[in-house]
Amino acid sequence: MLIRLVAFALFVLALAYGFSWLADRPGDLSLIWEGQIYQTKLIVAASAIIALVAAVMITWWFIRLVWTSPHSVTRYFRARKRDRGYQALSTGLIAAGAGNALLARKMAARSRGLIRADQEPLINLLEAQAALIEGRYDEARAKFEAMANDPETRELGLRGLYLEARRLGANEAARQYAEKAADSAPYLPWAAQATLEYRSQSGRWDDAIRLLEQQKAARVVEKAEANRLHAVLLTARAGEKLEGNPTGARDDAQQALKLAADFIPAALIAAKALFREGGVRKAASILEQAWKSAPHPEIGQAYVRARSGDSTLDRLKRAERLEGLRPNNVESLLVVAQAALDAQEFAKARAKAEAAARMQPREAAFLLLADIEEAETGDQGRVRHWLAQALKAPRDPAWVADGFVSDKWLPVSPVTGRLDAFEWKAPFGQIEGPLEDGSAPASIETALKTLPPLRDVRPESPVNDHRIIELERAATIAEAVRPAPAPAPAKPKPVEPVSDKAPAPGEAKPFFGGLPDDPGVRDPRVEPGPKTRLRLF
Repeated sequence: MLIRLVAFALFVLALAYGFSWLADRPGDLSLIWEGQIYQTKLIVAASAIIALVAAVMITWWFIRLVWTSPHSVTRYFRARKRDRGYQALSTGLIAAGAGNALLARKMAARSRGLIRADQEPLINLLEAQAALIEGRYDEARAKFEAMANDPETRELGLRGLYLEARRLGANEAARQYAEKAADSAPYLPWAAQATLEYRSQSGRWDDAIRLLEQQKAARVVEKAEANRLHAVLLTARAGEKLEGNPTGARDDAQQALKLAADFIPAALIAAKALFREGGVRKAASILEQAWKSAPHPEIGQAYVRARSGDSTLDRLKRAERLEGLRPNNVESLLVVAQAALDAQEFAKARAKAEAAARMQPREAAFLLLADIEEAETGDQGRVRHWLAQALKAPRDPAWVADGFVSDKWLPVSPVTGRLDAFEWKAPFGQIEGPLEDGSAPASIETALKTLPPLRDVRPESPVNDHRIIELERAATIAEAVRPAPAPAPAKPKPVEPVSDKAPAPGEAKPFFGGLPDDPGVRDPRVEPGPKTRLRLF
């Protein structure tokens, strides 16, 4: 529009300039026509020519207007009808979004009467939405199937069918609709994400990686997110290859570490694959780098037990090396404390465990103190004290996804099927603030002050202590399963007293003549003895 205005202004200026130029140069124009001489001024002749051209143009416009007037009138009414149809369609879509099924159905019928459905596919969408609101799902699915068969509305129809299949719980049908949409249009985020999750759930890692590369090329996902998901898929594939193909598992895990350097599961699988191939030094380097970025108990355990033939003192030295990489860290202290306990260096184990509890008074530190107490002293009162503190303390971090707690990392959530859902964090529902009985989690200093005094010392030989525990357990079980005694007879037979006198020299000692060496089993109804206790810890 602006260009036309500029062109018109330039034309008017040029015309005015031409007239002024002719006015400054007066002259006569002579025309001889059939013996007659016609003479006039040059400016008058130019004005006449221009007026003649303008009259011809106006006459042609008028003739054309009259000639095309029936078509123009028809087009005017058609445009007005179409505008009314689009207005009804817009009102119906708004009503469907608001949940007004009655108005949506009314506007859909009006739109279909004013606009042809093959020219405007939104009418089918409005009717499908109205059917969904009214609960007529069969009609809605029929509309979505019709849209899926139309190339113009195929993506919209497939999405509607996918959502309906998810609503009905038909996961296989939903997967097929999502994969069909992803194959024809990989740029659709919902189709790509659903297909990626379905392929991951079924363990089709190669197909999932291929689809993710298509999404990355189409820029459906951001580069950082794509690299993270790629690392997760490579780690999952490496985990399946670990038993039968350690070399392939190592390559996939190392490629995953290049995409996500702080991904703990990838570092663990790479280290385990290298351990199986004999590359202990390279595996230790990978674990050390992962430990520097984020100390993790599984990393510490794999690093300490890297060599199967190492002694407990060698493992303790490796644990102390980890502590040197990340000093003043709870996981470092716990790793050293566990290695010191295995090496029976109880003083160091206790000191490290107490330091970890001071830093973060959580469940693992108190459980480790209970293990140290059990191994060093065997005092069950003190052991139960530490176990009570562990019960009150916050829970340790674990692999959590959608409220599900797993003992190991998984690529897909078992609850929702979401990819890369597991996080290393404290589980939901952990104790925060006062407990149910009104008490609060005690600090390590309070726990040490309330620690019961040492009452007994564990025997030096662990074998004897084990036998004692087994004997007490067997006695408890026998006492529990012993049948009830039969009722005593009304008139018991008299029993002759047994003489306590020793036999004379040379006299044969009767077989049943003396007191037995074994006093026998005590009758709890007559002579209650000390209760046998089963040690639980």
